[in-house]
Amino acid sequence: MKNIHLLLTFFLVFGAISCGNNGTTDPEEPDNNFDRKELLVDVADGIIMPAYEDYVGKIQTLNSFANSFVVDPSIENLDLLRGYWLDAYTSWQYVSMFDLGKAEEISLRNFTNIYPTNAHEIEENISTGNYNFELPSKNDEQGFPALDYLLFGIEESNESIALKYTETSYSNYLTDLTQKLDDMSTSVLDDWKTGYRESFINNDGTSATSSVNKLVNDYLFYYEKYLRAGKIGIPAGVFSGDPLSDKVEGLYAGNVSKILFLTGLEACKKFFNGTNYNTDAIGTGLKTYLDYLNTIKEGDDLSKLINAQFDATKEKANDLNDNFTSQIQTDNMQMLATYDDLQKNVILLKVDMLQALNIKVDFVDADGD
Repeated sequence: MKNIHLLLTFFLVFGAISCGNNGTTDPEEPDNNFDRKELLVDVADGIIMPAYEDYVGKIQTLNSFANSFVVDPSIENLDLLRGYWLDAYTSWQYVSMFDLGKAEEISLRNFTNIYPTNAHEIEENISTGNYNFELPSKNDEQGFPALDYLLFGIEESNESIALKYTETSYSNYLTDLTQKLDDMSTSVLDDWKTGYRESFINNDGTSATSSVNKLVNDYLFYYEKYLRAGKIGIPAGVFSGDPLSDKVEGLYAGNVSKILFLTGLEACKKFFNGTNYNTDAIGTGLKTYLDYLNTIKEGDDLSKLINAQFDATKEKANDLNDNFTSQIQTDNMQMLATYDDLQKNVILLKVDMLQALNIKVDFVDADGD
């Protein structure tokens, strides 16, 4: 199965490169009169900062209620805490792709959502009380996946899980996790508000280190590595040859894998189209840029093809089980089919779009795809 997917990817890439850019714009010399600053302003003010505002608010609610829960660890409060966890986790899907500024500096994504979590080390940390969340080696012992384990996986029944939080060691670990998420997310939003926004939008050139080039590369890296490979390809066994159903996002909660994936997919589509986070109004986005360049592929607008592929992937994913572990164990072919649809947009975005925008890939493609 792995070889089949590798061959499929080879032919898709070869075909895309062979066809080249059929538009009226030379990919080697794009029209540089496009207003990149307008794009950066719309992205910063309409997408990134509002998404972080929402995310930080939900993290603060999660942290606050976690501190209340350990005072009164009832089953009812456990259910409420789980809901706040899922609200924040869903909101995270809209900011994860923006590895910029303070987020890049503090490795926000690595400290927030490395899965599967290391349950054995979490229990060791709780037992000894000896842990330091600042260490990169502790990435897989914190963040949303660690909370997933603590809220759903430490015991078989809800009653037994709630009872664990009558123990100070478990309570302290839980609130230390939520406080770390609060501190990190707040620092990133504060950075945007206190100077990074201005430096971001003013760096509107065309060099490899310009904001547009870095933004586009971060977007592609997220789509390819975290959405396509992390959420679907790795657990489906695309790169290992065998399914790895214990490597899904939301492993212990069970029924949240699909909603997290679909939210991530929707976030990618909205960013591409320049969709405002709060109002769904359409601003200046990558679609605008491609349309300005009149980028045509096989007789159709490239932006239209990309959006159609987003829609096709969503339609395919809608048929998946809410629990990806169950989906993989019962019918992994549907997971692989979803991966194939995601891969089609890798070609359109990473080959055709980058050629049109004259942006070079700045990350290493190392997953064998």
